[in-house]
Amino acid sequence: MAKLSQTIVQQIDKLPEDISFGYGQLAIAKQDYLAAAKALERLQKKGAIKKLAKGIFYKPKRTVFGEKKPDEQQFLKPYLYQNGKRTAYITGDYLYNQLGLTTQVPAVIKIASRNRRIFVNTGAIKATAVKSYIDVTNDNYSLLGFLDAMKDLKQIPDIDISNALVIFKSRIKELKPVQRQLMVDYALAYPPRLRALLGAILTDLNLPKGTDKLRDSLNPLTTFDLGIDDSRLPNAPDWNIQ
Repeated sequence: MAKLSQTIVQQIDKLPEDISFGYGQLAIAKQDYLAAAKALERLQKKGAIKKLAKGIFYKPKRTVFGEKKPDEQQFLKPYLYQNGKRTAYITGDYLYNQLGLTTQVPAVIKIASRNRRIFVNTGAIKATAVKSYIDVTNDNYSLLGFLDAMKDLKQIPDIDISNALVIFKSRIKELKPVQRQLMVDYALAYPPRLRALLGAILTDLNLPKGTDKLRDSLNPLTTFDLGIDDSRLPNAPDWNIQ
């Protein structure tokens, strides 16, 4: 018990203020949850941590305006981990808003995971589950979220397609070669419209590595109505994109 308490304190000490956490992020074995709960309760009484919701805590950050609570993303963060490992990520319009693709903020946030169905309803924050195309890790979740945005291009509310293409190109260009290769590999598990769009953008950026795999994965008779102007993506017709 003492050793477990010490381990918990050490892990929490390493966390920055204004960051939420749960049992999953502290890598506590399920059989130790009861003992861990008592240790966390003692830390709450000391004021070292505060409870945000059932099983979710945060280190309070005090400012000149008073104590600052974590935002929605921080509130949901503990749900994205299992046994200390990331297995889910925030996607959908909430993410697309952060990427600058839409000005709208959804009432219900989407959480993607390969093997878990995560639902949250605390009154103020609601989240629903969607299935990810790839197993989620701490190293790939941002790439998967970006691929989701490209996949959902036509479904994103009030999106400006031309502006979206600028954002997509800029972010893909900034990736390291190994990240772009991973993106291509992950894209093979996504719907064909995403593969075509990624292939067209990579070709437009003169980054052809991996585009052969994307093209070979597509049916040459299938066309994709993405509402893209040829002036913004000149090679779109070569990828059957309209």
